[in-house]
Amino acid sequence: MNILIDIDGTVSEDIPNAEDYRFANAKVLDNAVESVNKLYDAGHHITFFTARLTKHREVTEQWLKKHKFKYHALLTDKPSGGRYIWIDNLDVKGIKYKNNWEDILKKI
Repeated sequence: MNILIDIDGTVSEDIPNAEDYRFANAKVLDNAVESVNKLYDAGHHITFFTARLTKHREVTEQWLKKHKFKYHALLTDKPSGGRYIWIDNLDVKGIKYKNNWEDILKKI
């Protein structure tokens, strides 16, 4: 399964691009590393999809490495804010993160 995961407010504290100086030392959210790595180890393709800009790619990759997140790809420049609608010819499932990675794992 292909799994897209946001970064800010999902695996790290929510930091706006205007405060990019905070990215390197962002707090990891509870159970985020363990949960993402569990999905990776189960054979899922993990892609982080973030509204952080291309210019933030290096600091973001370093942060993910520092905290030992396992993943396959990082996509930047996601449109920020608002609601997302994904239209595809394949099955699509969305899960809203509500401060609990255990609930997310149960829904996958």
